[in-house]
Amino acid sequence: MRSRPWTAADGPVLELGCGTGRVYLAMLRAGVDADGIDLSAASLSVLRENAAEEGLEPTVWQGDMTQFTVDRAYALAICPFNALQELRSVDDRLAALDATYDALAPGGSFVFDLFVPDFEFICGTYGEWQTETVTFRGDEHEVRARTSMVNEPRQVFEVERKAFDPDGELLFAEDSRATMLPRDEVELLARASPFEGWHVTGGFSDEPLADGHTKQVWTLEKTG
Repeated sequence: MRSRPWTAADGPVLELGCGTGRVYLAMLRAGVDADGIDLSAASLSVLRENAAEEGLEPTVWQGDMTQFTVDRAYALAICPFNALQELRSVDDRLAALDATYDALAPGGSFVFDLFVPDFEFICGTYGEWQTETVTFRGDEHEVRARTSMVNEPRQVFEVERKAFDPDGELLFAEDSRATMLPRDEVELLARASPFEGWHVTGGFSDEPLADGHTKQVWTLEKTG
């Protein structure tokens, strides 16, 4: 599985959870016929601003990936950066798979990635602030993140993030929640979905998912 599956798409591409456009704008730069959907109006506003700065013309809209309809059929749908893990219930995950299946043309594929929990890392860092320095427009910014389990039976965790400018002033703070989805649970979702075929690899490679991989990359296929 390539890290940029849209390069081989034989038709238009739909990105679920396109956010501020990190992947979506890369597709437009590459000349891909791509549309995008995201729940956040604020993120889409940033995407449109960034696109305008580059002279790109995005086709994106605000919507819920669990209940959307489209007016054309896509050869490929993608959902990067673990976005499916932000759906809170089995019903929501199945609804997203159903809606995506309906948006694809026969022969189309749905590609998404999920992280593989590293329990040694979890045991050592959960509940503690982790700090890294990132460079943005020539300035160094401090980004802090803390991850905590908020619902053990459902394996729901919360990530708190804060970013500070070079003077130590808070730029933004945000919280998000996601659910751990081990391989077998995702396979059960695939089996319960309308997709006729599926396979999973360890990261963006052709290797079977195994110990040591940090990403599970799924491809669900619509043959009918």
